[in-house]
Amino acid sequence: MGFTPSGCPDLEEGIWGDICSFKDQELGVPEKALSMEIEFYRRGPTGGDWVLHTRTPQARHRLLLQGRLLLLSLCALTLSAVYICLCCWACMPLCLATCLDPHLPLAPRPTEPGPLHFSGYSSVPDGKPLVRELCRSCAVVSSSGQMLGSGLGAQIDGAECVLRMNQAPTLGFEEDVGQRSTLRVISHTSVPLLLRNYSHYFQQAQDTLYVVWGQGRHMDRMLGGRTYRTLLQLTRMYPGLQVYTFTERMMAYCDQIFQEETGKNRRQSGSFLSTGWFTMILALELCEEIVVYGMVSDSYCSEKSPPSVPYHYFEKGRLDECQMYLLHEQAPRSAHRFITEKAVFSRWAKKRPIVFAHPSWRAK
Repeated sequence: MGFTPSGCPDLEEGIWGDICSFKDQELGVPEKALSMEIEFYRRGPTGGDWVLHTRTPQARHRLLLQGRLLLLSLCALTLSAVYICLCCWACMPLCLATCLDPHLPLAPRPTEPGPLHFSGYSSVPDGKPLVRELCRSCAVVSSSGQMLGSGLGAQIDGAECVLRMNQAPTLGFEEDVGQRSTLRVISHTSVPLLLRNYSHYFQQAQDTLYVVWGQGRHMDRMLGGRTYRTLLQLTRMYPGLQVYTFTERMMAYCDQIFQEETGKNRRQSGSFLSTGWFTMILALELCEEIVVYGMVSDSYCSEKSPPSVPYHYFEKGRLDECQMYLLHEQAPRSAHRFITEKAVFSRWAKKRPIVFAHPSWRAK
């Protein structure tokens, strides 16, 4: 076997076989050749003896640059893969919303008996989806002052499932709003209000299912958001308590429905969805028939001299309902769009069995 310690041909010009060996291979290479920086063997174009070649400084520099480029490419591919995995893990709202059925609120409910899985709601703390049977009839009770003097308590309690919102109490208002609470939909900002009377809402009502909605750092499960930590503490205090949260995917879905129904991006239009919006979305999933109590139409406050009604039936003399609705509707940012939402509910009532009671009005 012959060796040539120098004179490595240009790789682009020569026709060479596979690399056989790198520096320090024990193949009988002369000691002088082993002292070179980079050495390797190639079989000649005619398939003869193996010949030792060395890299010139220019070739070594080019090889180094190629190696760095390859390393950068691998790093970029790895970071891209990690980013995609993190997106899927974190359920990025804007991306995941497009994967959901855009017409879920108006889709017919399954008729098969037995419990169903509702993946848009996850339990605290184990993150399992909500599993329950559909409600044949639901009473969605508004917190509006319209409920005062209604005398509809017994009728409301006659529904199979009763849905209430935030901290709206039943104690002392049973004649007008009933006393049963099957589900209570709560804004993350209202959780502290319920904690002021936690024995009433949680200790004495452990048969109620609580579904909390919210976005941002306060509801973050992985990072232990403030509101989520509070919910964890509640489940430890009352092990039988049923607490669920809207998933990030479901929150994004609710934003998507708002945009499809109104033509406005919720964030860009400065809108905050109300607890009533999330309650109606939940009711459309869980209920076969829905009666909404105490919710006015979208045109109610524009009528001549609407009666002055408290914004909440349990907060008399504080805020006027129509004044609050109009104030939020006209605010440029960080406001609920109560009137816009009611117009959407009216359209849904044309396609789903939804009835509005006290005040009673028909969908337009």
